[in-house]
Amino acid sequence: MARKIWMFDTTLRDGEQVPGAKLNLYEKLEVAQQLKKLQVDIIEAGFPSSSVGDFNAVKEIAMKVGNTDDIIITALARAVEADIDAVFNSIKYAKKPLIHIVLGSSDIHVDKKFGKSKSQILDIGVDAVKYAKRFLPDVQYSLEDATRSEFEYLWATIEAVVKAGATIINVPDTVGYAEPDEYGELIFKINDRLKNLNDKVLLSVHCHNDLGMATANTLAAIKNGADKVECTINGIGERAGNAALEEVVMAIKTRSSVYNAFTNINTKEIIKTSRLVSSLMGLDVQVNKAITGDNAFAHSSGIHQDGLLKARDVYEIMSPTEVGLEDMELVLTARSGRHAVKNALEKLGFNEMTDKQFEEIFEAFLELADVKKEIYNHDLYIIVENYYAKNDINSNFKHYSDNFYELMDLQVISNTSFPSAIVKIKKGGQILKSSAVGSGPIDALYSAITEICDLDIKLNEYKISSVSRGKEAFGKVRIQVEYRGEKYVAKATDTDILKASAIAFISALNSIVVDSLLSVK
Repeated sequence: MARKIWMFDTTLRDGEQVPGAKLNLYEKLEVAQQLKKLQVDIIEAGFPSSSVGDFNAVKEIAMKVGNTDDIIITALARAVEADIDAVFNSIKYAKKPLIHIVLGSSDIHVDKKFGKSKSQILDIGVDAVKYAKRFLPDVQYSLEDATRSEFEYLWATIEAVVKAGATIINVPDTVGYAEPDEYGELIFKINDRLKNLNDKVLLSVHCHNDLGMATANTLAAIKNGADKVECTINGIGERAGNAALEEVVMAIKTRSSVYNAFTNINTKEIIKTSRLVSSLMGLDVQVNKAITGDNAFAHSSGIHQDGLLKARDVYEIMSPTEVGLEDMELVLTARSGRHAVKNALEKLGFNEMTDKQFEEIFEAFLELADVKKEIYNHDLYIIVENYYAKNDINSNFKHYSDNFYELMDLQVISNTSFPSAIVKIKKGGQILKSSAVGSGPIDALYSAITEICDLDIKLNEYKISSVSRGKEAFGKVRIQVEYRGEKYVAKATDTDILKASAIAFISALNSIVVDSLLSVK
């Protein structure tokens, strides 16, 4: 029978330890509310003794997110009474509060960090648990740096704190030192003894990613008896980060026969949660990251696209809809094969070409792809239109390019009082001009373009990243816009990020135009 794995999210505590990722109270509350929609079992809301602000944020989350029985709210305390007091006084407003205590157990921590004997540290841990039990029945005890600890001392500490009342034992790989086989063996040994000592105590793990094995170690622990796992959204956290919640969850779901386990996570909320955390914390997700990276479900290789068009499971082990995306993305580039390009053209209604015509259009596609890198549907319309005009084919063909927008020029002024933009855009034979002011240069630029197209477009996402180095570095802009409930993604690259921003927005605008053309065909 499959076991339930408890999902403990520490994005708001360990994840927030990333330099520059500090959230204010309202942002923490927004993330916590989304984590509740994601259906994590436990939210670690912060480290209340660290500051008044963090105490208040944990308190707000306990009151407004932890006000139902379907989620546990916890916060971190060192093994000192003042910390435990701070945790209790901030989380006591939750319906299901949990006190989380951490104390080192490795020789390195005992000797170099605390300068005490092992027996002294053990006694401090026991006293902390007993003190916490005065307030709440549920107490988690974490043995910091457990994977570099001497095993019999580690076990002696676990046994002592369980007898003192700890209800969850957490075995962290604090510095990402472990590897899956040895970590799995450690968890197996602890689980075997713990279940004989008290089978009601949950065994938990918390893995860091210093050697890139946090997710692998977490999954190895699950196979060897761990009941609960601690993760963060997008794998953020101290140094190289933590095990990524979305990777652990989807591995369990996709390979359920291997792990014989399940979680309560609503996987359709994964992408939304990932993007919220990334946006609020200002931490970009690497494009090729598993599950939540921009390219995780994107395919540009001709071989892959050909296989996917024949059968999804040729190169797809899970559906993008499972994690909250609309579908896989077949990106048309110079690496795309004939099958993908032909499929895209047929979707646009160009399904009566001869083989010779298609081959010549495909050559034109490759020429443009070498210049533009990524080809959009409106580019395909223009390629076909130019080919028909050049070869005097299909005189009844409509000039769809008359509906598309092309950037001719722009001027953007950025200052603290009056950011403004002027744009000149071509549509068919018309040259359209507009100017606008905004809260910043991008807002002004997009307002000016929106005024020209006169469409109610909502900007959902805007990202800038560098794709090269030096003074002449290329900036890559990726945006997501929404129009009438449909979402459109577009990208552009240029040494001028304002120009790239405009081109990306106009590409998204042209994708909207394509959909409107298809709807009236």
